[in-house]
Amino acid sequence: MPTLDQNIQAAVVLACEKCFQATIEANTVQVQQTRKEFEGDRTVVVFPLTRASQKSPEATAEDLGKYLVESHELISAYQVVKGFLNLTIVPAHWTNELTNAVQSEHYGFGTPASLPKVMVEYSSPNTNKPLHLGHLRNNFLGYSVSRILEAAGHHVVKVQIINDRGIHICKSMVAWTKYGHGETPESAGLKGDKLVGKYYVRFDQEYKKEVKALMDQGMEEDEAKNAAELMEMARDYLARWEANDPDIVALWKAMNGWVYDGFAVTYAEMGVDFDKLYYESETYLLGKDLVMRGLETGAFYKREDGSVWADLTAEGLDEKLVLRKDGTSVYMTQDIGTAIQRYEDFPGLDRQIYTVGNEQEYHFKVLFKLLKLLGVEGADRNRHLSYGMVELPEGKMKSREGTVVDADELLAEMAETAKEMATELGKVEDLSEAEKETLFKQVGYGAIKYFLLKVSPQKSMMFDPKASIDFIGNTGPFIQFNFVRAKSVLRKSEESYGALDASNLDARVWDQTELRIIQLGLHWPNVLKQAASECDPSLIANHCYELTKAYSRWYQDHPILQIENDSLRVARTTICHFFTQQIEDAMGLLGIQMPERM
Repeated sequence: MPTLDQNIQAAVVLACEKCFQATIEANTVQVQQTRKEFEGDRTVVVFPLTRASQKSPEATAEDLGKYLVESHELISAYQVVKGFLNLTIVPAHWTNELTNAVQSEHYGFGTPASLPKVMVEYSSPNTNKPLHLGHLRNNFLGYSVSRILEAAGHHVVKVQIINDRGIHICKSMVAWTKYGHGETPESAGLKGDKLVGKYYVRFDQEYKKEVKALMDQGMEEDEAKNAAELMEMARDYLARWEANDPDIVALWKAMNGWVYDGFAVTYAEMGVDFDKLYYESETYLLGKDLVMRGLETGAFYKREDGSVWADLTAEGLDEKLVLRKDGTSVYMTQDIGTAIQRYEDFPGLDRQIYTVGNEQEYHFKVLFKLLKLLGVEGADRNRHLSYGMVELPEGKMKSREGTVVDADELLAEMAETAKEMATELGKVEDLSEAEKETLFKQVGYGAIKYFLLKVSPQKSMMFDPKASIDFIGNTGPFIQFNFVRAKSVLRKSEESYGALDASNLDARVWDQTELRIIQLGLHWPNVLKQAASECDPSLIANHCYELTKAYSRWYQDHPILQIENDSLRVARTTICHFFTQQIEDAMGLLGIQMPERM
C-alpha cells in the first residue's frame, strides 16, 4: 500500500500534467514533514518543479495547491511559503492510520527474514582484563544494531571474536606465576576476569620498577624495556604457548576459563548475547592458506626476503604485509581467514558488520580491499561500524594502569542510584524485594544504555552518570517514567471501561498536540528503516525522546479517565496505547526494558 508521501508524490505528478502540461517523475517530487512553526502536515519542495511550470516558485505552488485541494480527497488546505507548498491532510486520514497502527503487532517492523542475512560482530574483548565502560558502548551499540536490523527484516547472526592469545595474555600469566601464590577466583572471592585483570595491572607495575632500576644503572629506556626480566618471561611464555608447551597451555586454559566465567556474568547483566563465538587462538592461522592462494592468483606478491604483501596503492592505500618472512601470520592474516570462515559457516551471508572503535578505520578499509582481491563475493558490502571513544573527565582510560571504569561496578552503581531515587520518591513500598531489584536494574541499566546510544556512534563522548539518570530531559528514565504513567492510565481505563477497541475510534478533528503524537508515531517505520540502513541507534533513541516529549506535553491538559464522552475517551485512550506500544518496541531495540511501575 502506498505511503502518504507516495500518494502526495503521485498527486503532484498528476497536478503538473494538468496544470502545466508537463510530465515529471515521481522521485523528483520532494515531500517532507512540515516544520512546526507553519500550518500543514506535509511540505512539497517546489523549486525543482519550476522547470515544468515555467513560473516562479510562488506561482507554481499556488497553482499546485489549488489543484490538489480541489482534486485530492486527502488534502484539505494549502499554504505557500516562498518556494514551499504546505499541505494539510484531512483528519480522517490520521484516524484511519492511527487505528491501523494500533491494531498492528510491532507496527513498522519488517517481515522476519525477508531481507538478506547479516552478521554483526561486537564486544571482542581481550582475556587479560574485565570489561569496562568502552566495552559497554561497544556491546550496547552492536547488540542494538543487530536488533534494529532484525526488526527491519534481516536475518541477523550475532558473533564476537575473543582475543585470547598474544603477549598481553602472557603478561597476566607471568604476573600470576610470580605473585599469585596459587590464588583462584574462589579463594580470592573475585570474579575470574577481575582476578586476571588484577595480575595484568600488577605486571605493569612491577615491569615499570624493573625498567626504572635498569635505567638507573645507565641503560637507555628502550634497551631497559627490552631487557627487563618480566618482559623476557612474557616473550618466553608466548613462544612456549605457540610451541604447545603443556604447562603453559594448561595455565592459559585455566586463566582464560576464569575470564570466560566472569564475562558470562557481565553479559547477562548487560542483556546481550551471541549466536556464535570465535577465538583468536583458533583463527590466527586461518588466513595463511588464503594468502598462499592469493599469491598463486596474483592478488599478492612475495618480496625477496620471503614476506608476502598486497599492493593497495591504486586504491589510495599503502602496501600491506600479510605474511612475515618466516611464514608466520600477522593480525590482518587472521582477520582474512576469520572473515572467509564466517562466510563458510553461514551460507548466504550478505555482509559482515564489525563494531570496532574508530582507531581501527584504516585496518578495516584494508581488510575489505584484501577480501575483494581474494575474490570474496560481497566484500565491498562489509561495513566497519566505527564509533568514538568514551572518555572520563580525567582523560583516556588505561587498562594496564587500572584507570578504567569497570563495567560491573558501573552497572551496579547505576542500579544503586536508581534505588536511592525511587526510595526517596516513596513509590515502591508495596513491591517485593525481587520486584524492587528488577525495577532498579531496569531504570539504572536503561539510563546508561540510553545515554551511550543516544549519541551518533561516530562521535566521541564524555561519560556523565548523574546526567544519564535524570528524570528530566533526553534520558532513559524520562522516557520510562512517561511510559509507566501511560500504562497506569490504560490499566485504570480497562478496569473502569473494559478493554480498548480502537476500531470504535470515530473520525474526528485532532488538535495540534494530538496530531504531533500521531504524526511522529506514524513516522516510526521511516525512522526504523533509516536506522537499519545507517546502523545508527541514536535515530531510534531520539525518536523515542521526541515522541515522549510530545506525549508528556499532551498529557498535561488532556484528561482521560475523567472524560464522560465515550468517543473522546476512546480517542485519548487510543493515543495512550499508541504511545506505549511504540515506545516499548523502540526502546526494546535499544536493549532497554520498560518497567510497569516506577
